[in-house]
Amino acid sequence: MAVDREQFRKLLKEKGLKVTRQRLLVLEAIASRPEEHLTAEEIYELVKLSYPEIGLATVYRTIQLLNELHLIDRINFDDGFVRYEMGYDHGGRQQHHHHHLICLKCGRVISFQDDLLEELEAKIAETTGFRIVDHEVKFYGCCVECGGDLLEEKRE
Repeated sequence: MAVDREQFRKLLKEKGLKVTRQRLLVLEAIASRPEEHLTAEEIYELVKLSYPEIGLATVYRTIQLLNELHLIDRINFDDGFVRYEMGYDHGGRQQHHHHHLICLKCGRVISFQDDLLEELEAKIAETTGFRIVDHEVKFYGCCVECGGDLLEEKRE
């Protein structure tokens, strides 16, 4: 996924922030791996390939800034690492809700997109007046490679 550099520059300027090469590279590193959920250290390693002099502290500060600007999302899969992914598509629109399947055996994380909760969110808003702006869903189980087809075993 490509990053709209011009839109990113505009957003930074609107917030009174400098447009730096490091900020662009960190955002592009995350955007370049849309199916992955990268740790700060993995992002650092990706950026270092094209900008060897960057420091890990700069990457951490940039990630914090991008998260505060809602350009990336912070995710915790309860594995001891904080991970990041794009929160917006390259046009600046919030990405379609997606959820995560987490394999308890191998740790693999699979993203899937569905609007299963839209009806529930509408019902909550209707009955309570609470306006939901985001949600996060994580399902824990076993992937196919680790024996995810356990239903077949239980039937036998």
